Formats: sequence, C-alpha cells, structure tokens
Amino acid sequence: MSAIDTVRLALPQEAVDIARIQRRAWSDDGLLAAGAAEVSADEATRAWHEAIVKPPLAQLRVLVAIAEAGVAGFIVTGPSGDPDLSSSDGYVAEFIVDPKHRKQGHGSRLINAAVDTLRKDGFTVATMWVPSAADDVRAFLISCGWAPDGAHQKVGLTDDESQAVKMIRFHTDISLPG
Repeated sequence: MSAIDTVRLALPQEAVDIARIQRRAWSDDGLLAAGAAEVSADEATRAWHEAIVKPPLAQLRVLVAIAEAGVAGFIVTGPSGDPDLSSSDGYVAEFIVDPKHRKQGHGSRLINAAVDTLRKDGFTVATMWVPSAADDVRAFLISCGWAPDGAHQKVGLTDDESQAVKMIRFHTDISLPG
C-alpha cells in the first residue's frame, strides 16, 4: 500500500507542517486570522511538537493526511471536556485540510480515521465544535452523517474577547452496531 493519500499518527518532525497549515487556514478565515496573529510560527510549532511527542492526555491523538507533497491536513482527537457530555463522548479538537489540498479526499480520510481512533479509544459518540459561518465544513459533516446537537457557544479569539466566533456543536454516533 502506498503511503500517499493515507492518514496516520503525526511524526514529531511534522509539527512545523501542521503549524504552517493551521496558520494558513486560519489566515484565510477572516475572524480566525486574529487568533493566528497572536501566536508566532515558532510557538505554534513547539506546541504541535509537544502535542505529538508528549500529549497532555493519554487519549489525545494528532493524525495527519499524507499527499504526494507531504502533510495535506490534520485532525486531533481526544475525550470531550464539555461538562454536559458523558465520558463516552469523544472530541475532534481540530480538523484542517490545507486550502491547497481541499476537494481531494483528505477530509473524508481524516474524518474516517478520527472516528476509527475514537472508537478504538472506547468512545461511542464523536463531537466537534464548528464555526457557524463555516458553511462548507458544516455541509461536509452533514454529508458524513454528523448533525448539530443543539449546543452553541461564542469563543473569543483575542484576550479581550473583542472578536468572538459563534460555534455550533456537531455529533455523530460511532458505536458499533450489535
């Protein structure tokens, strides 16, 4: 099997690629650009390296989609920290496909790998917070069988919270039938 067009656990040396993709995606998104500007490229790379080599939680996983040119996107899974959810609810903390690699199947591979990873970690529901204005992401998740669960929140992007993004929580049942 070719290593191209697959998803696997991120390697420490890929932290720089993940940080670059995150910053590029955030910069392309009007409001999220403020969040990207507050963290230097070096700080972002160090944070991703730490998440890969020494995750803060045993069930935190950083997965990467690999294309011919290298890392094409990434997704982060772990337990949900939402107080209204149960311990059987997993969470997709970050899901980004590099803008130049979209519409090539990497998003579908990442979502499927995240669900498989969460299921193997014993979770029966997967959740993800999505900006309400991210119509393309919301449509993609719906096409994958996810749906809003009615929860919403505003997240401040700056320390003074002068800029905030309205978020909608999506969920999907990932329990095995039977």
